[in-house]
Amino acid sequence: MTNRRRVDLIEKYLREHRYADLQSLASRFAISVSTVRRAIDELESRGVARRHHGGASIIEADEVTREYDFIAHDQRMAEEKFAMARYIAERVMPGMTVIIDGGTSPYAVARLLIGKRLKVITNSLPVAGLLSDVSAIETIVTGGTIYNRIGVLVGPCCDETLAHLHADIAILGAVGVTAEGLWNHNPTIAATQRRMVQSADRTLFAVDHSKFGRKAPVLAVPFSDDQVIFTDREPPGDIGRALRNANATLALCPT
Repeated sequence: MTNRRRVDLIEKYLREHRYADLQSLASRFAISVSTVRRAIDELESRGVARRHHGGASIIEADEVTREYDFIAHDQRMAEEKFAMARYIAERVMPGMTVIIDGGTSPYAVARLLIGKRLKVITNSLPVAGLLSDVSAIETIVTGGTIYNRIGVLVGPCCDETLAHLHADIAILGAVGVTAEGLWNHNPTIAATQRRMVQSADRTLFAVDHSKFGRKAPVLAVPFSDDQVIFTDREPPGDIGRALRNANATLALCPT
């Protein structure tokens, strides 16, 4: 059975039964509990399911609306995002201070950081909500104006907060990647991303291959030597050359 088929069957079962414990799922589909956990992790990263101690439940449509669960509205490249999230999470060591941006890819990373002793700085309401009950993580939420579409805080208040903070790494996404750098649709969000990059020693970008060659209205940041670009495929030649010229690091994350 392929991983895709396994995840689909578990999702179907949860939709029918609303809740299941991990051991029951493992027995039903003749797989290990650890395999079930990975499948639930993927469903949770897509906003389909919520993992509980020893089990998982389906997320209702009205619940998604109530909780800013934008993941459910963006299921594109779900496997690629989860693979990148795993590779990025491995770079985050206990004791670090980490900036986490809004968007589906940084949120997927945040989920995999639960259990590590960290200080997290975020402008993302979904990330803040996710980590609010995690005792090992101290969460600092920036101020700012809520950009409702993806539940992030932006604007002068947010940028001023970031200007007075320092992080070991920042974890960001982008809507497009060209030889010029990384792009975003919204100039205010792009300005906040630039502030995040300036406040961190190193920036980890999660961008799947569908973003290559896509130019949005605003260039958020050009490539630089303190960046690691995590992606699932080799970029086109012009982007690869631009990365090398800027001494940025390319990290491939096979699914």
